[in-house]
Amino acid sequence: MRVFFDSSAFVKRYISEAGTSAVLVWCDQATEIILSGIALPEIVSAFCRLQREGKITDVQYRQLKSLLLADIEDAAICDLTPPVLMQAISSLEKNVLRGMNAIHIGSAVVLKADVFVSADLRQLDAAARAGLRVELV
Repeated sequence: MRVFFDSSAFVKRYISEAGTSAVLVWCDQATEIILSGIALPEIVSAFCRLQREGKITDVQYRQLKSLLLADIEDAAICDLTPPVLMQAISSLEKNVLRGMNAIHIGSAVVLKADVFVSADLRQLDAAARAGLRVELV
């Protein structure tokens, strides 16, 4: 099963919070993990914020970043191609969304994800309208 994770969901693989156990189950079930090209900087940004806020140490930051970089070697990463951008624009025109959330949806549609996993209800609604099977974590 090709499982697409947006950044709000995939970060739960590394930071224990509500939804982490569901994300780990989806990762185990996936035959292929799919991410948008924007996921890496968004997730590293979350790690940096946690470090600045003193919620993780410098060592923990480096460990989390290393785990993420190792994981994405086996993931399908969707580039920002014209079809992805056109799908993102279509999602923006039909829904109340942030631009980055629309790019995640566009990436999942173009790479034909079997399931779209997110922690964002508004984004999940828009993804369902785009024809994706959605799962809240």
